Amino acid sequence: MSQGTHEFVDDPRNREIRIYINGELKPRAEATVSVFDSGFILGDGVWEGLRVHAGGIAFLDQHLDRLYEGAKAIDLDIGLTREELVNVLHRTLAANAMTDHAHIRLMVTRGVKRTPYQDPRMTIGPATVVIIPEYKEPKPETLERGIRLFTVHVRRGYPDVQDPKLNSHSKLNCITACIQAAKAGADEALMLDPHGFVATCNSTHFFIVRKGEVWTSTGMYCLPGITRANVLRVCREAGIPAFEKSFSLSEVYGADEAFVTGTFAGVAPVTEVDGRKLSEGRGPMVARLQTLYRELIARDVAARGIPNPT
Repeated sequence: MSQGTHEFVDDPRNREIRIYINGELKPRAEATVSVFDSGFILGDGVWEGLRVHAGGIAFLDQHLDRLYEGAKAIDLDIGLTREELVNVLHRTLAANAMTDHAHIRLMVTRGVKRTPYQDPRMTIGPATVVIIPEYKEPKPETLERGIRLFTVHVRRGYPDVQDPKLNSHSKLNCITACIQAAKAGADEALMLDPHGFVATCNSTHFFIVRKGEVWTSTGMYCLPGITRANVLRVCREAGIPAFEKSFSLSEVYGADEAFVTGTFAGVAPVTEVDGRKLSEGRGPMVARLQTLYRELIARDVAARGIPNPT
């Protein structure tokens, strides 16, 4: 059975979580938003996935930079300062007694509309802010045995169509790509850019390893991934040659190793692309990068310290 990098180990504690919605902490069964909410009607909003480690939130500054920049780009007022948002994030974690092995989905939509219509001027209230914390760990086999990719017909488009650099709620192109990959028996979709070069995956970023070098796309047609940037950072710090460049599927098929990156699973090996076997499970470069990335998470959280939410 195919599975993506977001497959997780079930945790019964998630049935009792409390979810933050616009200033209130509600039990899971009562955590709802209006059918007139902009996110529900139109996918109008921005979001972040956050990893909880040792009492802190990994790379929080980078995630908030991306969230607030995206909101500004679509003229959305989050309604909370960064300091206020950091406080409610940690207040939500404290309400759930979560300090580790957890994942947060932070979502902001334009808010409730007067009628179901796309014009932002139809919005009649403040932004809707939702924080869903869950006890969530990637399946060990994902990080050890890896996943299989299938190249789909859905492209990552030009920024004047729908800018792929926005982490928006509108993800139908990625969902369509995911469906095609799943129907082909793969775990996730590999997506090309408008010129036919490799861009990214439907929910993660893609890398290959060739002769000791790490390659990823130029980044022109994909989300500015936080984990992607941090993997490039640990490569630089460790003296591993790493390049952002255009490369083709032929170069993917001939690679020594491949992997994907994302906030949830971190660094996960890719063993097969379009039926071409690249490696048997986790290769030596992927194993090294997994270790370096985990060490970077620990350093980042330790540098921020453990907050005391009010």
